[in-house]
Amino acid sequence: MDKGTYLKARNRALEYFSKAGIILTDKEKENIEVADFGLNRLEEIGLQLVTYINTKRVCAKELILFPEQTCPEHQHPSLGDLPGKEETFRCRWGKVYLYVPGEAETNPSCIPPAGNERYYTVWHEIELNPGEQYTIYPETLHWFKAGKEGAVISEFSTRSVDEKDIFTNPDINRIPDLEE
Repeated sequence: MDKGTYLKARNRALEYFSKAGIILTDKEKENIEVADFGLNRLEEIGLQLVTYINTKRVCAKELILFPEQTCPEHQHPSLGDLPGKEETFRCRWGKVYLYVPGEAETNPSCIPPAGNERYYTVWHEIELNPGEQYTIYPETLHWFKAGKEGAVISEFSTRSVDEKDIFTNPDINRIPDLEE
């Protein structure tokens, strides 16, 4: 991702924090991460986030999804003695559709980004509106997509090791390089 795209997405994410009434410090604003997962399709496949804290035991983040933006299917594996990440998503603003294992939705609200359909294998749909939350347990495949307005989601979890996430799409790089 080039620096211009990164800066534009970071500034746009700030607008979503404002819509949700979430106040960030100047340092947090500077540390907003823009993840295009190395696919260079940020508007369709991506995530903007800020991490408040990530210790050996707990993690707290805010996630921004632009309208109909998708965070691709992945899981959080066990790493040696460290169990996989358990995370609770709480919708703060907008609408988010979360997909996990279970009875498949016969008429899902979302479709995967074009050309990536084979990398989306779980279809039990959970719709989260402001104030609603859902917990994902370790090593559970999941993906999520914002509704038409976008979404702001708080994540409360055990320790996060994002660079070790396992994505169904082998071409994904969770921590992509930023080009000048």
